[in-house]
Amino acid sequence: MEKVLVTGGGGYIGSHCVVELIEAGYKPVVVDNFSNAVRGDRDLPESIQRIEKLLDTSIEFHELDLLDRPGLEKLFKKHSFSAVMHFAGLKAVGESVEQPLRYYRVNLTASLNLVEVMQAHNVHNLIFSSSATVYGDPQYLPIDEEHPVGGCTNPYGKSKYFIEEMIVDHCKAEKDWNAVQLRYFNPIGAHSSGLIGEDPQGIPNNLLPYVAQVAIGRRKCLSVFGNDYDTVDGTGVRDYIHVVDLAKGHIAALKKLKETCGCKAYNLGTGTGYSVLQMVKAMEKASGKEIAYKIAPRRSGDIASCYADPRLAEKELGWKAHFGLDKMCEDLWRWQSMNPTGFSKSTAS
Repeated sequence: MEKVLVTGGGGYIGSHCVVELIEAGYKPVVVDNFSNAVRGDRDLPESIQRIEKLLDTSIEFHELDLLDRPGLEKLFKKHSFSAVMHFAGLKAVGESVEQPLRYYRVNLTASLNLVEVMQAHNVHNLIFSSSATVYGDPQYLPIDEEHPVGGCTNPYGKSKYFIEEMIVDHCKAEKDWNAVQLRYFNPIGAHSSGLIGEDPQGIPNNLLPYVAQVAIGRRKCLSVFGNDYDTVDGTGVRDYIHVVDLAKGHIAALKKLKETCGCKAYNLGTGTGYSVLQMVKAMEKASGKEIAYKIAPRRSGDIASCYADPRLAEKELGWKAHFGLDKMCEDLWRWQSMNPTGFSKSTAS
């Protein structure tokens, strides 16, 4: 059974990928430093504990920060990994503007440590969790993989871009390396069991968790930043993708690594953009609740529209998104209503 190291595997996207890995017959080894994961019993992330229950299995977990180079070395000495999925990193756009050095230190150093330790231990297959933010302000839509990268509007996006470049250069120098960089658009939704989902610590930075928290009564009102964009209703348009579809894209990428593919980048999106107000309506439908919102000024660094051309992933990975908007919102609402306060124990039944 192939062992795959999953960094940041206690988080939202990482945990959904752990489910897909196990179901596809891989053995994930999960590391996380709990910076964005809730600690459950036995010092495991609550998400991982719930997956163990869901799939009736046990998952090897190590509490580890990738800035801890000796700890990382120790892990690679203990295991023989066939590949690494690298999710670990800081990911809030607004926070990155306020704390750029922290974002560069954590995201770049962690990735550099990981790639160097992989190199030292002859692990040459990497899947990197990148982002559509590497494209910056779109020069054309839909965005394909040929779209220029690097014109990022915030330090979070730049850190993803720098890591991508580092991996590209490393693969050029080391011909036996294979890497797939997956550029996510906007992952939403949750596993259909309702056991795992997105549980932002503090005020959600992303639209959908915020909307869901308004629907459940945890927050009073949604602020819609800007209603004067050149879009269908004046609010920002994004490409939302179901997190389970996204996770399945990582399994397809693992198979691609087997073809000794060199370094590749793929968009993971649906190709369809929805506006903020369309998303609010869809969540009202899924939850049966009215969602209060107010119009607020635009946020700096926000763009009007962003959606993917996902055809390359379909052609080369044999992957495409299957779930539509209704399913994304239904699954998100199931997670939110079963876990009104997220993973924390207080009211989870």
